[in-house]
Amino acid sequence: MSEDSLIPTSEKPAAYRVLARKYRPKDFSDLMVGQEPMVRTLTNAFETGRIAQAYMLTGVRGVGKTTTARILARALNYKTPEIDKPTIDLRIPGEHCQAIMEGRHVDVIEMDAASHTGIDDIREIIEQVRYRPVSARYKVYIIDEVHMLSTQAFNGLLKTLEEPPEHVKFIFATTEIRKVPITVLSRCQRFDLRRIGASDLVGLFTTILGKEGISADPDAMAMIARAAEGSARDGLSLLDQAIAHGGGIVEVEAVRSMLGLADRARIVDLFQHIVKGDVAAALEEFAGQYEAGASPSVVLTDLADFTHLVTRLKYVPDAASDQSLSEVERTRGAEFASGIAVTTLSRMWQMLLKGIPETESSSRPAGAAEMVLIRLAHAAHLPSPEDAARRLLELSSGETGRQPSAPNGGNGGGAQASMTGSVQARGNDMPPAQRATGNGATMLRAVPDVAPPQAMPVGKIEERPVEAPAAKAEPKVPVRSVSDIADLCGTNRDIKLKTLVRGFVRLVNLEPGRLEINLPEDAPKTLVAELQKKLEDWTGIRWMVILSREPGQPTLLEAETQAQEKRVSDARQDPDVAAILARFPGAKITDVRIKGPEPEEEIEPVAVAAAESEEGDILPGDDIEH
Repeated sequence: MSEDSLIPTSEKPAAYRVLARKYRPKDFSDLMVGQEPMVRTLTNAFETGRIAQAYMLTGVRGVGKTTTARILARALNYKTPEIDKPTIDLRIPGEHCQAIMEGRHVDVIEMDAASHTGIDDIREIIEQVRYRPVSARYKVYIIDEVHMLSTQAFNGLLKTLEEPPEHVKFIFATTEIRKVPITVLSRCQRFDLRRIGASDLVGLFTTILGKEGISADPDAMAMIARAAEGSARDGLSLLDQAIAHGGGIVEVEAVRSMLGLADRARIVDLFQHIVKGDVAAALEEFAGQYEAGASPSVVLTDLADFTHLVTRLKYVPDAASDQSLSEVERTRGAEFASGIAVTTLSRMWQMLLKGIPETESSSRPAGAAEMVLIRLAHAAHLPSPEDAARRLLELSSGETGRQPSAPNGGNGGGAQASMTGSVQARGNDMPPAQRATGNGATMLRAVPDVAPPQAMPVGKIEERPVEAPAAKAEPKVPVRSVSDIADLCGTNRDIKLKTLVRGFVRLVNLEPGRLEINLPEDAPKTLVAELQKKLEDWTGIRWMVILSREPGQPTLLEAETQAQEKRVSDARQDPDVAAILARFPGAKITDVRIKGPEPEEEIEPVAVAAAESEEGDILPGDDIEH
């Protein structure tokens, strides 16, 4: 952005105007702040004369939609003694520029769709578009918040929007582009105005404060830029408030007090206490920030932002060059990024995402925030799911197995010694597979779902015979395939379930009591539960029916269809069938049946022919060439 372009839109001394209005962009050079793609497109369109009949401007609040619409209307009607055509070079004010930018030109009609939503308002526009502009080149209609129009109003506008008179242009602005009918969007040239980056906002604030003659702390401007969330208007409003709050000086403490923010350096200290697992220090630091005026939810939000920054710095170290970051965030964030695992950062992020809304909705936000911090500190040194699974695997394989020690005091130590001696004495009697574990080390086993045995006297080991593992329960009726399940449905006269099984069930794995299947999206939602209940009733054992993401085998219907198609294809290759099809044009194969094994006794040829004729085959005597 050029500094010369950022001048007040009116030189006449008047009542104080807020910065958002006083330094509103007035030409395309001002819009280069964050909106370069849109400016480049419009520049090329104006230079080549490819000017659209309607424009749709969309974006979040405060990114410059209405201002862009006015600048576009000014460019369409630009006229000076030297230039009399649409152009994007607006450095020299034209005849209509001042009136258009102030919203008072007779040929540039601005309408707020939030207060003019009905078909009557649109009908008035339709009637007026027939008349040519009074003084400008184009009659321009700027409709703000166009998504607020009613369905009847949109429908009434469609025909005029598709074929407007040559002297009419439409410019729409909206924050809810999804609420605009696609029929309207298809008739407009759409521009998505992007959020303005924090570094761009800091540069904008610096330029404006320099022209206002106000000194400001860079960290304070970075705070305001972050709080603006990409909106130039929100940022300038906060800057105006910060100037008034600080008595003409923008300082860090004044901005922090005004926004209810926590000190970024103290947020980093709080983050450090949490990753160390120091709950007491974390709660003490939070209490200090709370007493200083920081909101509990804001503290957690800032903590989440710093967690995101540390995670981002692990993969994008250049992110530390962002102007909106303080020096503390840059240096210490990089240190944390090199020393904290991604799994820990991800777990903190997820817990903060859940804890922030809990704090905001709680009747005791400070207490809720402290509970979130306690959970974070305790979870800081928890192993990741992968590490926990690996450790369990090591324990189950005996890599870390050790004899558990008995509690101190009483006879516990002697009992432990007695038990250890007994086990070692019996070591030579153990099978080789058990002695291979080494020194009687205890192995992790699956715990059977039975009642625990009665307690034995300390120091005494009860010798019991080794019991063989219980055999897996077998169903009363063998179930080895989906076909068996379908037959079972037929045997029990459940035709509906049989049809569903044949048409939807794709087998992934099947063993007694466990059925893994894949179902298509159009399968009934209750099929799994119904199938599990019926199998338990019919087979007498408990079943687990599990939905799997594996593709599985084809359904019975799919398998039958594939088999039938293969038989038909094979039949077409048969010489006799091919000759019949060639002799009788229009003939086709409707069915192919496989005959069973013929009986050993001979059958008369006539009988065979008759039997075949009943199946629809060719009778003897027909004139067929082979």
